[in-house]
Amino acid sequence: MKIFHLSMECYPVAKVGGLGDVVGALPKYQNKIEGIDAKVVMPWYNRQFVHDHDFETVFDGFIHQSHHMFQVQVMKERGNTLGFELYLVKIPGLLDRDNPYGYWDESQQFLAFQHGVLHWLSAMKIRPDVLHCHDYHTGLVPFMVEHCPEFRFLKGVKTIGTIHNGEYQGQMKWEMLNYFPWINGETNLGLLDWAGMINPLAAMLKCCHAFNAVSGGYMEELYHSLRGLETLVQQEHAKAYGIINGIDTEVWNPETDDMLDFNYGKEDAEQGKRRNKIEICEEYGLNPDLPLIGFIGRFAGEKGADLLPEIVSKSIRQTHGKLNIIVLGSGDKDTENRLKDLDDLFSNFALDLGYKEALSHRIYASADFLLMPSRVEPCGLNQMYAMRYGTIPVVRYTGGLKDTVQDITTGGAGLNFAYPSADDAVNALHRALNIYADKKLMTNLIAANMNFNFSWEKSAENYVNLYRK
Repeated sequence: MKIFHLSMECYPVAKVGGLGDVVGALPKYQNKIEGIDAKVVMPWYNRQFVHDHDFETVFDGFIHQSHHMFQVQVMKERGNTLGFELYLVKIPGLLDRDNPYGYWDESQQFLAFQHGVLHWLSAMKIRPDVLHCHDYHTGLVPFMVEHCPEFRFLKGVKTIGTIHNGEYQGQMKWEMLNYFPWINGETNLGLLDWAGMINPLAAMLKCCHAFNAVSGGYMEELYHSLRGLETLVQQEHAKAYGIINGIDTEVWNPETDDMLDFNYGKEDAEQGKRRNKIEICEEYGLNPDLPLIGFIGRFAGEKGADLLPEIVSKSIRQTHGKLNIIVLGSGDKDTENRLKDLDDLFSNFALDLGYKEALSHRIYASADFLLMPSRVEPCGLNQMYAMRYGTIPVVRYTGGLKDTVQDITTGGAGLNFAYPSADDAVNALHRALNIYADKKLMTNLIAANMNFNFSWEKSAENYVNLYRK
């Protein structure tokens, strides 16, 4: 069974968030299942991975967008070093940039990627069994396969859509229809429409053969909260599934992780975490004898990051400085500036702005607790990484966090709080400090978290079962 994963991100080529981690791991684990041949197709980026690896050009053609003609080159990584075939689509002027997102013409970029991929497959007579479309950036593929004559060779190919984050839907004005491949008949345009605009996520839900959210908890939430698409999800419920993400336990392994200062396993987890904690506290001027709370992620409203300044300030003041907090991330500038002010004010608060993969690994290994005050969390991988490294998650009870983190009062090994508010998060941190004071309980919780199995094996199997169905 030939599976083509279409995505804007794939770790370690280009990663912005959880989407990159998923697409970098899922096909690798699917390829361990007998009879599965999973590949990844993504845009070409001016990134170190691309320059460090050997690629061959397997296709060179042209597409039209509006009145412009663009060259489309498809390059295959020769060594299959990621555990799957990797194809990069390069379109000079559109898909040849440094980063996946943030450009004024990104709607045209995403359209060109989808058009370019389908043009390549059609021209080369490559017919996948499944086109697996990740998020709205590739959400128009199910529509194009069925309703654009240019791709008649692909008509009938099964399409699966995965919603990694329904907050983003890619709405665009109808003028952008000029950039589409030619569409067979105006009667089909309703499949693109939602609330008077072209909505790629809505088109994906309408046209794909099946779709899933990245956790059962998030799938349930989408029926009632999907930024205006709730009725569509309800109408298409027969195609809806919830499949929890996994983590790549070969990459995320404290025993072998070369990004850590000190490696450790289940047997010496407390000592190993302590050694890593001393190292990072010394680097950031923190006290290693105090509990260390970590936050890692984008400074976005859905992550509850705007609550961080109040959480930091209140928790430090209310505990009279009896804890350390370290924050790694970037995004909203107001949040960044408010946290910078607190970094100057409090000696037991450390801030590191940006995306730093190695530092995130070190924080998971050294922190006692990981805070996730998310308003929306489709699956969440950070809590799984933390648990893998023996760090206790302190999470808002929502989406995928409900599926993976149970409170210690109900037999779990984490801490939950109900509302995305600073006060609720601070109260949860007070509970964390009480747990930290109980050394035997801490020992048990570290061991319990490290014993959870969030490997991709089961999730990969669930996706393959969906393909077969």
